[in-house]
Amino acid sequence: MPGGVRPTTPAEAWAKLLRGNARFMSGQLAHPNQDIEYRAHLADAQAPFAVFFGCADSRVAAEMVFDQGLGDLFVIRTAGHVVDPAVLGSIEFAVTTLHTPLVVILGHDTCGAVKAAMNAIAGAGIPDGYVRDIVERVTPSVLTAFREGRHSAEEVEAEHVRQTMHLIASRSRIVSDAVAAGTLGMVGAEYALHEGRASVIETLGPVT
Repeated sequence: MPGGVRPTTPAEAWAKLLRGNARFMSGQLAHPNQDIEYRAHLADAQAPFAVFFGCADSRVAAEMVFDQGLGDLFVIRTAGHVVDPAVLGSIEFAVTTLHTPLVVILGHDTCGAVKAAMNAIAGAGIPDGYVRDIVERVTPSVLTAFREGRHSAEEVEAEHVRQTMHLIASRSRIVSDAVAAGTLGMVGAEYALHEGRASVIETLGPVT
């Protein structure tokens, strides 16, 4: 079958992603599943092995960071990876209809949304327009980190990844039931822009 063997468990999916990220960091890219034959193979159906919900930052493209190709990842992105009903519905679609075994929440360092929320709490004011909505959705993560004595941008960014992952699991019965059943795993990870490494912050379900 074109594209190789699809991971069927959360642990297999995460291991495949880690191998891809290692290739990305070293510059030894495989660029899998990007040829004409495979493109035609995907025309009638898709079977991505991981869902990615990440920040819309142009420097954090999951397919590139994890060296994957067409049909491999089901990717959802918003600024600051803030959650709304469309995000939850998209994740649930991948879990129930595409039977994707892994959901990855991907944050990154020097996140503009996190910085804006931190600045707003420090008294710099809240942005106008719909950017305000993004900042307001990130603010609980900042307040949680501050309350626990973690004030650096890196610590706050990591907390925002944790909060996002647990928010999805608590809001979506479909996700939480699949995690409890062992058919779905969740990984909260942070991407380092300079190094290119994706590091695990926290996991839920049978990922390792």
